[in-house]
Amino acid sequence: MFIGCANHLYQSYEVIGVSEMENQGGLIQSLRDGVDIVRMIFYVEAKKMLAQKYRDDSDKFHRLLAAAMVNRLFGTPNPESPYKEFALENERLVDRELKDIPKQLPKLLIPLTDALRIHFLCNHCEGMMDLSAKVLSRAQGYGILIEDRDVPLPKGFMKLVYRIGKAYGLLNPDQEEKE
Repeated sequence: MFIGCANHLYQSYEVIGVSEMENQGGLIQSLRDGVDIVRMIFYVEAKKMLAQKYRDDSDKFHRLLAAAMVNRLFGTPNPESPYKEFALENERLVDRELKDIPKQLPKLLIPLTDALRIHFLCNHCEGMMDLSAKVLSRAQGYGILIEDRDVPLPKGFMKLVYRIGKAYGLLNPDQEEKE
């Protein structure tokens, strides 16, 4: 069922010229950089949330759990120690915390939805469609993916990233927004 949704998403991008984007590595890299900014913001907010929720646990636990959540949501597991072991040992906890994101961090649902879809677009352009469909399906299961939200155009996504990146101090506040 969800593969059909992923195909619909791809068809929406066909209308805006995704096939032309496949030949524009610079645009894909810029979009990936934007996805990474959203990932960083999600990590920061998740770590803060986890520090309050698990006050008796160490900062290292909060960092590892937040990193595992980001990696699981975006389908990018970290193969390095201790991240790999932590994610495997705490898979149920990671899933439970991700299912709680819509209630705990609702302000991130729009940027996460757009970043996941742009992540899908970039992966598709680089030949990784099957993995991306799984990522979107999992995000949908967690309640993080806003299904009714319009598919973001690259320019709109980059404007969103610019605004929130500046707000979180990840982008230079004096830097001009690129059109």
